[in-house]
Amino acid sequence: MADTKLYDILGVGKNASDSEIKKAYYRLAKEYHPDKNPEAGEKFKEISFAYEVLSSSEKRETYDRYGLQGLKEGAGGGSGFGGGLFDDLFGGFFGFPGMGAMSGGRNRRKRGEDTMHPLRVSLEDLYNGKTAKLQLSKTIICKKCNGLGGKQGAMSKCRTCQGRGVKITMRQLGPGMVQQMQSICPECHGEGELINEKDRCKECRGKKVTSETKILEVHVDKGMRDGQKIPFRGEGDQLPDMEPGDVIIVLQQREHDFYSREGNDLFCTYTIGLTEALCGFHFTLKHLDGRDLLIKNPPGGVINPGMIRAVRNEGMPIYRNPFEKGNLYIKFEITFPKQNFIPEDKLKALEALLPARTEVDMLEGDNVEEVNLVDFEDTRSSGRARGEAYDEDDDEDHHGPRVQCAHQ
Repeated sequence: MADTKLYDILGVGKNASDSEIKKAYYRLAKEYHPDKNPEAGEKFKEISFAYEVLSSSEKRETYDRYGLQGLKEGAGGGSGFGGGLFDDLFGGFFGFPGMGAMSGGRNRRKRGEDTMHPLRVSLEDLYNGKTAKLQLSKTIICKKCNGLGGKQGAMSKCRTCQGRGVKITMRQLGPGMVQQMQSICPECHGEGELINEKDRCKECRGKKVTSETKILEVHVDKGMRDGQKIPFRGEGDQLPDMEPGDVIIVLQQREHDFYSREGNDLFCTYTIGLTEALCGFHFTLKHLDGRDLLIKNPPGGVINPGMIRAVRNEGMPIYRNPFEKGNLYIKFEITFPKQNFIPEDKLKALEALLPARTEVDMLEGDNVEEVNLVDFEDTRSSGRARGEAYDEDDDEDHHGPRVQCAHQ
């Protein structure tokens, strides 16, 4: 009898889609999360373990074929959990028997290649979650001939290539030198089999497969990251006598205009004036879910240029634990007033309100020389002018009379 314990834990059927499994997990995780239900710690572990297995195409396939014992042993080439860890964490839940050799059922069909498809998402999508529909074209086994290409027994092995689909020829290049060349068999066109035209399937024309348009519903969960992969088990191209591969959706995040992400934390830069930096401020930030965050700093809490302040629990949701979030970090830039922003006679009154100047000893003597401060751009322009003057002098030297030194 097929093992359905993990499906029963999540309350779904064995043929449940990835979407149904995710919805069941989030519903149960919210109900039995230790933060909300402290006495349900063991139940939460069961739910998490069941979801870890059933959300992985490889682990779910191993479980469907060989049950919990197969997961424990890594049966059929699947990814096991390791006997000791597996027994320690989950043995008490399900009463696994000791590790033993499994007999039979280990021969697997050759598996087709996985198909990768990118999905462009915004930072808002990764924060709030999103469901997208993706239309894909795939090959499927011809339903009319069941992948035979024609009538039962009408297909025969190509004698030219012996069913390999390729033809190998030898070319003499010289004495003792032979070149081996491989090309697609011209008789069977690389299929390795031949069938009479009259016996070919009218639907697939003897190709054994047809094309189909498939619409996949992609669930982008809260907290997912750029480059993360979402597999759809067995949704790859179908070929006769082969197990279909997976369709793997790869998330590609578009750059955000204001926020950047590092792990589970969000970062942004906000510019304030000198008055706000010295006397306090309040402003609002539009968050990724549309909320307005009121950011305050009390009077007297001085903000320095480049200072970073944090807002706890306002970062990205943590993947598979969306009730917890990282932090939001705000880097402050300060805009200073323009030159001569107030009359000179009022500067003394402003200075009286500011912290006292640092006392500087005024030295006197022959080694003390007073200099002037100028703008950086002024020094660059004057430097270019001097360079041009030197170039003119060089031109005059080249075009003027040349004087040679007399050698004794």
